[in-house]
Amino acid sequence: MKLTINARNMSVTPGITQRIEKKTHTMSRYLLSDTEMQVRMRKEKNDDRVVEITVPMGNNVILRSEATDQNLFVAIDQALAKMERQIRKHRTKLSKRLREDAFTEMPEFFEEEPEEEERKVVRRKTFPVRPMSVEDAAIEMELLGHSFYAFVNIDTERTNVLYLRKDGNLGLLEPEA
Repeated sequence: MKLTINARNMSVTPGITQRIEKKTHTMSRYLLSDTEMQVRMRKEKNDDRVVEITVPMGNNVILRSEATDQNLFVAIDQALAKMERQIRKHRTKLSKRLREDAFTEMPEFFEEEPEEEERKVVRRKTFPVRPMSVEDAAIEMELLGHSFYAFVNIDTERTNVLYLRKDGNLGLLEPEA
């Protein structure tokens, strides 16, 4: 496995390099020897450390993980743990697809068993929706301390969703007709 480590607004010390190499060594058994793993680290303005890991797997499959923490080593560990789970999941899918009996005909009534437990709705909540401007919705969202807010836009008379983006700005989801 080929490992590339880049950093922005910070320096890569030998300790950081050793930590990444040690943690990625266990993943090399799942990957081909010519697989490239790119680790990008950067320091944000609020002193958070962001670690992004990208692994192109071929066949138009790119695995990517990202973690953010004040402590760089915690962010590295979290991002690598996410990447290891993704690699294992991808390899499991490949092995299931390439089993010997995968090429036999399957009956029409065959029902595929779910690989993972399906997500289900565990809580349902109703709330009043009233017409308001985007600015008012942003204030309401901030007052509630939520990362998103559903409201009826007073200008378009349609339901919109205002959400907080990772970069700290706001996003607005507007449905099309």
